[in-house]
Amino acid sequence: MASEGPITELATLPQPEPAPGGPSTLRKVFVGADGLRAGWSLAIFAALMALSLWGVSQILRRMHLFPPNGPTNQELTPRAALIGEFIPFVVTLLVTWIMSKIERRRIATYGLGLSRNFSNALAGLVWGVSFSSLLVFVLWKTGLLVIESRLLFGADSLRYGAEWLLAFVFVGMLEEYLFRGYLLFTLSRGLAGIYAWLFKTRHSKALGFWTAALSISLLFGLGHSTNPGESPIGLLSAGLVSIVFCLSLWRTGSLWWAVGCHAAWDWAQSFLYGVADSGIMAQHHFLATHPVGKVLMSGGTTGPEGSVFVLPILALISLIVFFTLPQRSYSSAVAVASN
Repeated sequence: MASEGPITELATLPQPEPAPGGPSTLRKVFVGADGLRAGWSLAIFAALMALSLWGVSQILRRMHLFPPNGPTNQELTPRAALIGEFIPFVVTLLVTWIMSKIERRRIATYGLGLSRNFSNALAGLVWGVSFSSLLVFVLWKTGLLVIESRLLFGADSLRYGAEWLLAFVFVGMLEEYLFRGYLLFTLSRGLAGIYAWLFKTRHSKALGFWTAALSISLLFGLGHSTNPGESPIGLLSAGLVSIVFCLSLWRTGSLWWAVGCHAAWDWAQSFLYGVADSGIMAQHHFLATHPVGKVLMSGGTTGPEGSVFVLPILALISLIVFFTLPQRSYSSAVAVASN
């Protein structure tokens, strides 16, 4: 995605010719040097998302495809997970496409371009399963997780494994595109403009990106507080993994590595090892397990993400991102756009 990176878009987007005598005061309120001001863009995006999701939820309830009183504490089924993630993802994709037309940018700008999608996503899948397995292995070897039995055999293992993988691919696509797609790009664009105006620094785009990344990660972590069985360590780990995924976006200019890692991490926990994932249990999992000992160490009802052992695992993942993913769109284009 070297040619389609978000910062490159900001640098190469054609600007309208100024009117004789300079732009009007009203135009200055709505339009800046790089197009529609970020604050207005975010407001329009939020309004379109809220309206679209409300309309879709009403339709789904009338079709009895959506629980009338919201989620319950029962185990999640593959079908419910797929519907609950696929439809909001389509809405997010549609609204992002609308915003790309309003702002006259390529939709690939927001992180899901087709360049290098397979290799990045595959690498993310491999690392997601590997590090989720490492965390479970540590808990098992320290006696904090007990593996009771195997629950699925033969064709059922393949069937439910595939169903859950598909569901979690859309979990990854929805959460990455919603939080670290248009929102992150636009917020970083607005903050970069503020930094450039206040400090006249050539690092304004990098500062804008990482300030936005921290803000989005805080929001992402707090967003998990409604999950049943969530814990303070679980909320912290959700926020930290968001920062790791922002780092992968910074290195590659693409969300695909994060999508793959996110999907594989959740799949391994929920299906393969049968542990809670941010407090949520999945039906039809491969192994039956349960935590033992202090919640701070075992994760308790939160699952492995609620254990303090997740923190060094996240540090290892960040090192993998830094040393295995090449610098491309976001980071390399910052210098070009700032000069």
